[in-house]
Amino acid sequence: MGAHPSLRQLSRQRSVTRKLALQALYRWQINECPWQDLVQEFAGAEDMPRADQEYFRELLEAISRSHAALDAQLAAWIDRPPAQLDPIEHAVLLIGLYELSARPDVPYRVAINEAVSLTKRFGATDGHKYVNAVLDRAARELRSAER
Repeated sequence: MGAHPSLRQLSRQRSVTRKLALQALYRWQINECPWQDLVQEFAGAEDMPRADQEYFRELLEAISRSHAALDAQLAAWIDRPPAQLDPIEHAVLLIGLYELSARPDVPYRVAINEAVSLTKRFGATDGHKYVNAVLDRAARELRSAER
């Protein structure tokens, strides 16, 4: 059964992947550890069979390795130091910013919509408005050709 997943299946897989990455990055902010430990820790997560496991690994590795650079970029679009962000919003912004800057195959609207959706589900009451505004500013700069 070597068929490629449909676009809809891939979209659902990526949504589950981002949710798991959010949970892993939240955990990583609370108790920093090597990204490989997070991959192992979340390998047994209930939703992992429905996720794009390669993409999960890529998100964790890339974000953990470049979080200082991502935070420096993020600082241009936020109103406080990244360290003062709510951990959920921070994790969502790191995922969204990574996708906007390093994954041109992910349309900017998808990156923003997924981030807003995750923040609505897991973040503070109006956190999604903040995430939307920040990633919209980032997309204007990083994806100007797409707009």
